[in-house]
Amino acid sequence: MGVNEIVLRYGFNPHQVPARLFRQKGELPFRVLNGSPGYINMLDALNSWQLVRELKRNLALPAAASFKHVSPAGAAVGIPLSDALKKSYFVDDVEMSPLSTAYARARGADRVSSYGDWAALSDTVDVPTARLINREVSDGVIAPGYEGKALEILSRKKNGRYAVIEMDPGYEPEKLETREVFGIQLEQARNNLEITSDMLKNIVTENKELSASAERDLIVVTTTIKYTQSNTIGFAVDGQAIGIGAGQQSRIHCTRLAGEKADRWFLRQHPTILDFKWRKGVGRPEKNNAIDLYLEQNPTDIEQKILQNALEKVPPRLSVKERGDWMCTMAGVSLSSDAFMPFRDTIDRAHQSGVKYLVQAGNSLRDEEVIKACDDYGMVMAFSGIRLFHH
Repeated sequence: MGVNEIVLRYGFNPHQVPARLFRQKGELPFRVLNGSPGYINMLDALNSWQLVRELKRNLALPAAASFKHVSPAGAAVGIPLSDALKKSYFVDDVEMSPLSTAYARARGADRVSSYGDWAALSDTVDVPTARLINREVSDGVIAPGYEGKALEILSRKKNGRYAVIEMDPGYEPEKLETREVFGIQLEQARNNLEITSDMLKNIVTENKELSASAERDLIVVTTTIKYTQSNTIGFAVDGQAIGIGAGQQSRIHCTRLAGEKADRWFLRQHPTILDFKWRKGVGRPEKNNAIDLYLEQNPTDIEQKILQNALEKVPPRLSVKERGDWMCTMAGVSLSSDAFMPFRDTIDRAHQSGVKYLVQAGNSLRDEEVIKACDDYGMVMAFSGIRLFHH
């Protein structure tokens, strides 16, 4: 596309200058149409682009991702939204397209973490998607193209500083990739493994009924964790990731983190929360934070004050029974692990968040124990035989 190097604002931190992005051979496969991306922006852009490109290629649906610090806060394909999700995602008042629906889902997985995200879209950005991104606090976007009006909208964001990158959809990198750490270069074969239904064929549990929607969700969440900092556990349902536990040293801690995020995603759809009456002038970021605080069981006085400033009237906290009754309706969730599960504790925690379908690498010393745990809950689990670490 004409250049082989661009200057970046700085590296990981403002004191790390100079910084640049370049190719040793050939031109860069993208154009910066607006703004000035930084080092972390480009890491997010190039990782997130791979994710949405792969989802679109393997599911033939528009795909989107919301990235923060080189891991997805959410990823999704363009499945129509329920009325509850429209309200939970604050999109019940806007025009939606399949692509903007995918982004609303990706952003809606963990709206608190997606604050200041990098957006990735698999398709040419249309006006509904641009308008949706324009409403949110976001640092930049990467996509294969932009409609003229959509580019105008995004180019005005952040007083004209919003980073907009147009990616060459036909670009394929070399089969070997190299990185440098502490002055030393490392090289490996690129992870070109395709996440398809083939990895779900070896079902090892007594229950072997894998629905088409579950197969889709397992592909969505496995593709998502492929581009997430390891260790990783991901939960998904309805064509979108709903909880990602990333970068933990223990797999059960990944599972607890992912499960907690998935639970909060589902609790956001509780009628009490959907019926919140917001004070005039309260923005979406403040609403997201207020909902998050409301779901805390023992708020501090300061947190309670924040809620009072955001809501006309703070309703009583959901009781343990109310939360439990609501969570019991969460079902049909899919889970993917980027490596084998060494203990059944992951299964026991997953069950609490409605997990029914799982895929993992397998080949642990305690495989039989883990399979037995799945059988206890009537789950369907496949062994992919594939590890997906990403660093």
